[in-house]
Amino acid sequence: MSGMPECHLEIAALSDVGTLRDHNEDCCGTFIESGACAIVGVADGVSSSEGGEVASQMAIDVTLRAYREEAPTRSVGQRLYNAVQQANIEIYERAYAIPELRGMSTTLTAVALEQGELTAVHVGDSRLYLARAGTITQLTKDHTLAAERALVAGFLSKERVLADRSALTRSVGRELIVSRDRISRQLVQGDVLILCSDGLYNVLADAEMMRVVEDRDASAACRALIEEANNHGTPDNLTAAVVRMIGPAPGRPPARGLAAALRRLRGGPAS
Repeated sequence: MSGMPECHLEIAALSDVGTLRDHNEDCCGTFIESGACAIVGVADGVSSSEGGEVASQMAIDVTLRAYREEAPTRSVGQRLYNAVQQANIEIYERAYAIPELRGMSTTLTAVALEQGELTAVHVGDSRLYLARAGTITQLTKDHTLAAERALVAGFLSKERVLADRSALTRSVGRELIVSRDRISRQLVQGDVLILCSDGLYNVLADAEMMRVVEDRDASAACRALIEEANNHGTPDNLTAAVVRMIGPAPGRPPARGLAAALRRLRGGPAS
């Protein structure tokens, strides 16, 4: 990618115990390869399991480590997708080996950014939002009973939603192989990504999150999101990660390998 302009990123991540809990089962982490390439993740340990705090910490630590160990010839998105599965395996194996941690699991929402291209890998009910040009969009789907039943039935009572909202249908570490959602987007200058646990979005509406992040740098936005949620009296741990794209997205790099060969077969230029 030599000669390509970097699309500089502002990145910040912050986790907080919240206003009622005595310990934090959330975790977050980042790995920055360059001004144009980074990994960001948010995890929320499942409270019903003994090892929720262990699971969320492992999810972040193993994902970042496994990403770095993946072959650099692969795309950053594929490296992240594989790294999340590796985290799932190691959490599952730790829980199997230690009886006190049996059944532990966690949510995990992680993003890989490279030259303005976003790949997200998602399991559970933490969320990824994109704030762009005055609007905010949830890019991930919640893997909960409430979300799945609403999709099928089209409507659920408020009581049923509250009962099913925290019941996960997927989590990292619960089974040896985890089904991972993969999401891709092309970002533009000024875009803001918000990764957060349910402790944040359960007390802050989408419009409030948009208001908080739109005129702040990533670090200030992270702090403001946590403070705003705590001011609402969040009963849960809460975590936020903010990525702001402060430079223009470069053009796509010239096609190489199989992509170039396919273009030649179609009669087009290789680059």
